[in-house]
Amino acid sequence: MIANPIPWPDGAQCACALTFDMDADSLIHVARPEDGHNRLYPISMGKYGPQVAVPRILETYKNLGIKQSFFIPAWCMEQYPDTIEAILKDGHEIGHHGYVHENPTDHGAQEQVYWFDRALAVHRKMTGRDPRGYRAPVYNMTQGVVDLLIERGLLYDSSLMGDDIPYRLQTDQGSVLEIPVHWGTDDWPPFAHYEEIGYMMPVQAPSVGLNSFFEEFEAHYEAGGLWMPILHPFLTGRLARWRVMQNWLEKTLSERNVWFAPLEEIAHYIGTLEERGEHRVRTDTLPYYTKPVLLDRTD
Repeated sequence: MIANPIPWPDGAQCACALTFDMDADSLIHVARPEDGHNRLYPISMGKYGPQVAVPRILETYKNLGIKQSFFIPAWCMEQYPDTIEAILKDGHEIGHHGYVHENPTDHGAQEQVYWFDRALAVHRKMTGRDPRGYRAPVYNMTQGVVDLLIERGLLYDSSLMGDDIPYRLQTDQGSVLEIPVHWGTDDWPPFAHYEEIGYMMPVQAPSVGLNSFFEEFEAHYEAGGLWMPILHPFLTGRLARWRVMQNWLEKTLSERNVWFAPLEEIAHYIGTLEERGEHRVRTDTLPYYTKPVLLDRTD
């Protein structure tokens, strides 16, 4: 089912990473810049993530003995320093997720560099290091951002959807590992009900909404893949939803041969395999296109 499966550590059948995008209340300020500051309901919904959900999530991780990855806009890091301290204290990874969840496709090259580097400065100040991974807000990766990742020395990206397992993005400037996402393992479709930013998904019951994630896991487990949900604390961190996820995690860790690791560790592991000549991931050469593609209407 997977043409070039990665041999996971200690014979694990499947690699797993629960990744959380802690966008907090940045979304309403980006979507409604004129009056977002006075829209209390969406602000409170976003604040639920760092203030209520993340402590719950961290407690589960601690009880299960796993380390995972969080992608956090740098503005949110500045707004919720205690949450950032707690994530770091427990040994979890914090990845680059823009400055204030700005959409890279909305900005020219100079603005992209400005916001990317402004976020880098916050990471250095608050974590003491550069982030090793990046996830584009709204998954809207551009060629310019890929070039920035390579220029700034990041290890991996997690924004594109070109494979079931990690692959490499190769450009004239160098390469970066891609750890691909997919809407089938994103909690936005089953749970996001957020009129102010243009989403009105029919909210599903926790067991129904999360069951699709578990079906995706079964396919990856069978094929030796990488199962990576893309979750949001203010969505899946809600009490009933996290209860379902926690119960599933406990059962899976006790009954299945899986490797749970943060994305930085997974990326380092794959890099080591490549350096030793023990595995070679598939490569996509960028750019995909260098100019707009127009339909030929001459026929």
